[in-house]
Amino acid sequence: MNLMNGGIVLLVMFGAAQRLSLPWLFSLLAGLGLCMVRRGSWKFIHVAVCTIRRDLMCLYVILRVRFSMYRNLRNRSTIPALFAQMVSKHPNKPALIDEATGEVWTFRVLQQQCHAVAHWALAQGWAEGDVVALFMESQPLVVALWLGLAMVGVEAAFINHNLRQQSLLHCVSVSGARAMVFGTEMRGAVLEVRDSLKPHMLFFFSGELDDGDDFCSLQIQSVDTLLDHSPKHPPNHTLRKEFNDRLFYIYTSGTTGMPKAAIVVHSRYYRIASFGFHSFGLQNNDIIYNCLPLYHSAGTIMGVGQCLLFGVTVVVRRKFSASRFWDDCVKHNCTVILYIGEICRYLLAQPVRSSETHHRVRVAVGNGLRPSVWEEFVQRFRISRVGEFYGATECNCSLINIDGQVGACGFNSRIMPSFYPIRLVRVKEENGELLRDRQGLCVPCLPGEPGMLVGRLNYTDPLRRFDGYIDQESTNKKIAHNVFKMGDSAYVSGDMLVMDEYGYMYFKDRSGDTFRWRGENVSTAEVEGVLSGLLGHADVAVYGVTVPGVEGKAGMAAVAHSGGQFDLDAFLLAVQKALPSYARPIFLRLMPSVDTTGTFKIQKTRLQREGFRPQESSENIYFLNSRAGCYEAVTDELYSDIMEERVCL
Repeated sequence: MNLMNGGIVLLVMFGAAQRLSLPWLFSLLAGLGLCMVRRGSWKFIHVAVCTIRRDLMCLYVILRVRFSMYRNLRNRSTIPALFAQMVSKHPNKPALIDEATGEVWTFRVLQQQCHAVAHWALAQGWAEGDVVALFMESQPLVVALWLGLAMVGVEAAFINHNLRQQSLLHCVSVSGARAMVFGTEMRGAVLEVRDSLKPHMLFFFSGELDDGDDFCSLQIQSVDTLLDHSPKHPPNHTLRKEFNDRLFYIYTSGTTGMPKAAIVVHSRYYRIASFGFHSFGLQNNDIIYNCLPLYHSAGTIMGVGQCLLFGVTVVVRRKFSASRFWDDCVKHNCTVILYIGEICRYLLAQPVRSSETHHRVRVAVGNGLRPSVWEEFVQRFRISRVGEFYGATECNCSLINIDGQVGACGFNSRIMPSFYPIRLVRVKEENGELLRDRQGLCVPCLPGEPGMLVGRLNYTDPLRRFDGYIDQESTNKKIAHNVFKMGDSAYVSGDMLVMDEYGYMYFKDRSGDTFRWRGENVSTAEVEGVLSGLLGHADVAVYGVTVPGVEGKAGMAAVAHSGGQFDLDAFLLAVQKALPSYARPIFLRLMPSVDTTGTFKIQKTRLQREGFRPQESSENIYFLNSRAGCYEAVTDELYSDIMEERVCL
């Protein structure tokens, strides 16, 4: 070995030893291995030294989860069977706490409730593969219902309790459900669609009804009463389902169209929950505060999954409350909180209160924490660790931020990139279509270059599966071929991310959100973060609108403004300082509230459709007159001038 290579080995050896605090011999072997792979590359050596600890931490987690999944696959395990093992370890430990009532469900009580559900399902004549829709607010009974149904192979379809009319009808219909269990708080929504559902569908309600309630005259049974009279011992049923068989269905958020029912198999449930547990330092004695909706994977898998599979206690809150959040955490001695979407920003917008720093929370786990509020969130609320992750319910290219890199939603190793076969690939700016090279393969992105996240498919590997949706056409649209190599297939996430030189991944935009203006690509997510920060963490939706005679799309920002004076001049001045000229909103819409999903994602479909046409009196739309250097109100006359190209943008 020459002097140059010997020096490289020493650099890597000592750098890795310092960062890893591992035995000298292991560090030496790591250094030798790196030099053999990328001999003479000083830049690679620098990246390797900086990231080897992170990569080995993640490698350990992946191998731990992978081995346990293969063991469960070999043993034909199911989620109910794994839960039974937890019950046997600590039957009297609190499993679920209903924050609304204060009721504590121990592991034994939860299992008995599940047995009651299983007996009830068998008494109804339901068989493995049948579907029951659950339409109710978050509470421990939701867990007992889907888990008890799973004990006899019946599959639950989690219906977003915010849906109404056509959206509700669509979600229930596509699931093929034979029955629906709904909370009495949803009775009005159920009445609206009941006659449009298939005629033989059974309905069961949970909760209290008044004597004069319309439902009293209908033949709808109380599931609470039925479960009270149902046996609490294990059902006499041999489950035929195995680790890779269907467990339940969770719907996509429907931000760009009707929700799709994603198939969740037992192995996927285990994979998501176990990665969360092992990646972010969770412990069996933790108490998790779960205010996320249980119809969403973050609430019912990442949250409740820690209870069912690892014995963690979970506090279930029916609805998120920014004003009650930290008080609840103090009340229940919570050590872990879950977040999603804009929850962290909503908490920052709250007035300072003593409970926000007198809690025992050490870990915040979730996805969607904007880089623009990350450090403020951690510092104000004294959170020791943020466990940010990326991943749709159905995807096979999930990411984890295992070392707390601010703003990153995960990473891909630069040392061992093929160990976890995901990639950012180039797409056409105008339609998001994957770009191909001369051989017909997708073109990988370089560090700093935004691209579409894809993950190679392998149905023999439980970590590489894509189980798709109930609708086969929707499934096919998410699969691309000849991506990494000829003849392969990959899941296409639809999300644009960017990777830095160390492999950290940063979320940019949903597919179709990024728009082009003045020859530049504008990331709506980035602009939303900046504008929200300027406006005291207000809800902001940024999107592109078409203007006749103008290339690209003009930026428009919808801002939730509850009333009072809005200083347009001060806003413009702040925007000019914070954003480049091409990213500044050409149109501004002030409205009482911005549409959001039940999982705190901004909805833009309606806003994009309505564009900058003057709206109702409770809203105001403004146009940035670049010549006058100010925002001016969009009147019917100004709207016509813009549409007929008499105004220069």
